[in-house]
Parts: sequence; C-alpha cells; structure tokens
Amino acid sequence: MIIDLRSDTVTKPTKDMLKAMMSTQVGDDVYKEDPSVNTLEERLADMFGMDKALFFPTGSMANQAALKLHTNPGEQVICDKYAHIYNYEGGGASFNSGISCKLINGHRGMFNAEQAEAAINPPDFYHSPLTSLIAIENTTNKGGGACWDYEELKKIKQVADRHKLGYHLDGARLWNALVVKKENPKQFGQLFDTISVCLSKGLGCPIGSVLIGKKELMDGALRVRKILGGGMRQVGYLAAAGLYALDNHVERLSEDHKKAKEIGEVLSQLHYIKKVEPIETNIVIFEVDDTISEAQYLNKLKEKNIHIIGMGSNKLRMVTHLDYTNNMHEEVLKTLKNL
Repeated sequence: MIIDLRSDTVTKPTKDMLKAMMSTQVGDDVYKEDPSVNTLEERLADMFGMDKALFFPTGSMANQAALKLHTNPGEQVICDKYAHIYNYEGGGASFNSGISCKLINGHRGMFNAEQAEAAINPPDFYHSPLTSLIAIENTTNKGGGACWDYEELKKIKQVADRHKLGYHLDGARLWNALVVKKENPKQFGQLFDTISVCLSKGLGCPIGSVLIGKKELMDGALRVRKILGGGMRQVGYLAAAGLYALDNHVERLSEDHKKAKEIGEVLSQLHYIKKVEPIETNIVIFEVDDTISEAQYLNKLKEKNIHIIGMGSNKLRMVTHLDYTNNMHEEVLKTLKNL
C-alpha cells in the first residue's frame, strides 16, 4: 500500500466522478459551445455572486491571467512573501505581465491592512513601480493551510478601494477555508475583483481551475487565456468532474481536516519533532530537530511506503486528501509513533 501525502493534487477521479465525466455533453469550448463548461462557469459565477467565470487548465494559469487583467507592465502587486504567485508560478508575474512583487513579511502567509497600506508605493513617485494590485492567498499553502480572518480581508478591501487598487484572491484551497470557517462564497465575491478557485486539489478533480470576477475585468479574460495557450476544445469532460465535485466533495473536506489534526497531535508528542505549525485545514507542516536531516526522515518514511515532501531547513509537509483512506490514516499514525 503506497500512501501519498505529498499533496492533495495526487488524487484520482472516483468511479462516480468518472461516470459523470463520460456521460456529459460536450462541444467546442473555444467557440464557447461546450454546455458542460458553460454550466460550470455559470454555476460558479452565481455561487460567488460575481458576473462571469472562465475555466482554466491550471490554477497558475488562472492566477497569471488575473495578474495580467489587473496590471500593466512595470507595475507592482503586493503579496505575502509566502504567496503562491511569487514562489510557485515560475516567475510568471514578471515573464507574463512584466510586473514585480512587493513582498510583505506576514505571519504564515497572511498580513494585515496596515502592512498592506504601508507597502503601497506613492503614485506620484515615478522612481518606484506603480502599485496596482493586492493579492491574497486563502488558504495559505506555504503557511500550512492557514485561513484568513474575514474581517481583516474587509479592512484590506477598504485599503484597496481607498487607493484605487485591484483585489485578487488566489483561492486554490478556498473550499477548505469555507468549510472550516463556515463562510459563504458570496462573502468573498462581495470583496474581491477576481477570485481563482481550484478543482483539482481538495475537490479531487483530475484537472482544472476557474477564474471568477467582475465583468469589466473578465471581458478580457478569454483573450488572455488564449495568449497564455489555454484555449481548450471538448473540455466538458473535465468540467463535468468539477460539477460532480461541487455536489459531492465540498462538505467531506472536514474529514481531511480531522485527519490532519490527528497527524499533528501524534507528531507533537514525538521527541525529535521540533515544531508543528498550527493546523486548521488539510496541510501539516512540521520541523524535525537537528539530530535528524530532512532527507533522512523522508527516506525513513519512504521505506514504510509513506511519501511526503521536504520544504528545506528541516521542514516537512503532509497533505491529507480524498484518496487518503481511514486504513491509510491508521497506518500513518502507527508508523509515526513507532518510527
């Protein structure tokens, strides 16, 4: 039995999801004639109370399109130093949009309104890049699945409005935050100009993300997606997976959260574990002490058929997900205790 806890992206479609995919109607989405894609886009736009949505093959492409829609070359986006758009999208902000990132030294990938305001460059000081966008990531990947406080997001929105800045949410794991915080998608639609949501992480789809936003921005999204190479044809098979997941895989995220916390509880009792980050959702980040190397620990677990990832500096990560069964969970807990 191989137990893969490297990411929640490793899941495979369930039998019922595959049935939904194979029985769906499709068309040519480049002509906007795929009924399943159109239904998915309409459903998500309605769910978040926003004007339009557009299906993308990846979350990085959806985020990169949003950056392009909000900015002009030479401008700057404010984000946390842990932000996915800065750390894990191949330098796309500079390559695709010609913009730079103003990094905030936040806490677990989150910052406050005062920090956001302090990071804005004076618009009349032409020596510095023009600030045009504030980007948020919820939940924070590198921050260990941390969930933003909604009231703080509202305060940052006031900062963005006051300075006439765009406001983008990288919501790759927003579904996890919605479940654990018992929040409503429309709350986020009221705050943000654009939101990207991922279907292939917690919801267990094989591929796909959706960018949702206000009409004045989203009118240009189709062209940007084309430029980035994201035009797809009979992609309704994948959209059908997303529709199935929205109906069946959102509420069950609480199971992943419970298992992650139980892993954290076991880790915190082990003498060689230096620190376990607070666990809110499905990501467990922990640090082994200096007597063990990160590589040693990874190899010891791999010998037991448990695969996780290293993050450098003796930090490691586990992510619970749809394909992580109760039997696997018991095996992981037992292995950790006896390692």
